[in-house]
Amino acid sequence: MELIYTTQRDGFEQGRTYRNPRHFDQAEPGVKSVVVIGDWPKVVDAYETAGADVSVVEVPTRVALVEGPDHAELDRLVSELASIGVIVDSFAAQRLERPEGELGETAGHLFQVLEAVNAGIASLQRERDGEVQKVNDLEQEKADLLKQIEALKAAAADPEVVALKAALDKAGVTYRANASKEALQKQVADLDKQ
Repeated sequence: MELIYTTQRDGFEQGRTYRNPRHFDQAEPGVKSVVVIGDWPKVVDAYETAGADVSVVEVPTRVALVEGPDHAELDRLVSELASIGVIVDSFAAQRLERPEGELGETAGHLFQVLEAVNAGIASLQRERDGEVQKVNDLEQEKADLLKQIEALKAAAADPEVVALKAALDKAGVTYRANASKEALQKQVADLDKQ
């Protein structure tokens, strides 16, 4: 039996037996030939010790080519990042400022969004200040109404008090103008005893 140890995920040939070398524990019995694709020394040593014919196929090394940075693009990004920094710092200090020069797409969009936020905040502050003024006006109106109520209470005398005062006036007895109802009742009772 022939086995092929590889980490490939597709491109398998029909009729051949494949194993993943990452899951290798020990050599399988009865294997005569093994092909190992890649660097898997544990697999190679185990099958050579078991007497199987082992061949190793080197995997081509993958190389990633990275081009040098586009300095113009890099400068544009650095400039836009600096603009974003100025916008964010000025917003945090509650004095939104537009940086000088050309804003990049992201910085321009950020500035527009924060400008709208500032306009909303200013509108809410004006609305709040208007509501505070309404509260102050209502408090003053309440105080004025309470004064009027007290004045009306004083002016609207109790009919019983008026009758007691009339009885004392008829008898020629003097009394205090702000005498309590009880005091007036006592004076009228004293009149009846006389």
